[in-house]
Amino acid sequence: MDGLAALLVGLFGLAAGIGITVALRRIGARAPEVAQVRTDTVAERVRAVGKLVGLEVHAKEIATGTKGWAWLPPLLLTQAKVAMIFHFEKQYYVDLGRLGRGDVQELRDGTFRLRLPEIEGALRLTDVTPYDIQAGRVLGLVDVIQMNAPTQKRLMQAAQDQAAELFARSDEKYDREARRSIERHVQSLCSMVGARVELVWPDEHRAEPRRSGAPEARPLPSGHPVPA
Repeated sequence: MDGLAALLVGLFGLAAGIGITVALRRIGARAPEVAQVRTDTVAERVRAVGKLVGLEVHAKEIATGTKGWAWLPPLLLTQAKVAMIFHFEKQYYVDLGRLGRGDVQELRDGTFRLRLPEIEGALRLTDVTPYDIQAGRVLGLVDVIQMNAPTQKRLMQAAQDQAAELFARSDEKYDREARRSIERHVQSLCSMVGARVELVWPDEHRAEPRRSGAPEARPLPSGHPVPA
């Protein structure tokens, strides 16, 4: 008899809990939408740059993170899940503001040799779109595992690390394409003013040009004494 009474009390408590949960969810569903959004500017930075962008690469990545106990049946407890779409952008550029007088040399035939600075690359996260966010639920009704801000931050960092690895695998190819693009742009700009320019990158070694007016070296005839 006592066992039957305990069973009835348990069933009544479970039914009451389910009823309260359903009622609260319906009340929450009828709540008004956000009518006001407040934004605050945290920091602002303005600076002059002299970037010449040679290549711009865009990538989109879908990252999914889960939290919970995978060994439990979904009917009893579902895992919390968040899926987000990350949009990345990486620019390959040279900073023309780093050029100085020592980077320009005048050759004998009127051509100028310009030593360009190294190509730099900056990986940026341009957009984040939530794709699917689900909380972990008991019996599909009660939320017990929340996908909070720290969890989403860890997922964002993991996606950014994976995108960086993706760019790193193709970095050599992108670097070559960026060099060709920058060379075309610089040559095109110089040709507009009638200047002939030979472009050199920091990792390229070219023979030093002869000074203007210096005698051209020729091989001496056989048997001719070498001047002291």
